Amino acid sequence: MLAVSDLHMGYADNRRVVDLLQPTTDQDWLLVAGDVGEVAEQIGSTLAVLRSRFSTVIWVPGNHELWSHQSDPLPLRGDYRYQHLVGICRELGVLTPEDPYPVWTGPGGPVTVAPLFLLYDYTFRPPGARTQEEALEVAYRSGIVCTDEQLLHPDPYPSREAWCRARVEYTMRRLDARDPSIPTVLVNHYPLTRLPTLVLRYPEFAQWCGTELTADWHRRYAADAVVYGHLHIPRTTFEDGTRFEEVSLGYPREWRSRSQPKQWPRQILPAPA
Repeated sequence: MLAVSDLHMGYADNRRVVDLLQPTTDQDWLLVAGDVGEVAEQIGSTLAVLRSRFSTVIWVPGNHELWSHQSDPLPLRGDYRYQHLVGICRELGVLTPEDPYPVWTGPGGPVTVAPLFLLYDYTFRPPGARTQEEALEVAYRSGIVCTDEQLLHPDPYPSREAWCRARVEYTMRRLDARDPSIPTVLVNHYPLTRLPTLVLRYPEFAQWCGTELTADWHRRYAADAVVYGHLHIPRTTFEDGTRFEEVSLGYPREWRSRSQPKQWPRQILPAPA
């Protein structure tokens, strides 16, 4: 089981990297943890290529897929856009957070693979900010403001945080109904806990990176591993004995400058030594 995220296919250099992305066996699964791109047609065509190579492809949306970007002729916004992308995935045979959770029975299994779509609610606040309003004020004053504030619309929800709460409640019902005797691999674009955001160069950005509502999910849902992206800081960490894998490719200026050995795509199962 392999995982990637933040392919950002609008960049030619990233497209060349993804062209080289291949399975190691004909039974490999690929987890795609969001930010394939901003244009619906390119998101679909990229997932179609990956689906032709891998036995199973599982996708969760990132914030870039949900943008209403001027370069995309698709006029849908918010949840309507998300549901449209889910429809594209179903035509391709790509699994999404709206499908039954598959069970991996290969090496390291069995585990229930749970793709999640949860968003954020501004609870990862910068130091000293007690409320969402104060957190946003700090961000705008420093000039560190996520583009979501202009391009990620929550329709038909009144706000992104309301959409986040609805997704968390919906997802908890589904996870609580799973077979509790089988451990999980949780896949989300955003980190499920705040700890990964503590290494951000700009702590103001953390408020667009998740929700405190999921802080215990790796324990509550017996996760063997948690897969996420969004931060563009690929690494392996552990919390409460659970392995967390940040699996981003990121922008060319970022991955070109990394000095550590190449670890992409990231192997999720069997667990690397």
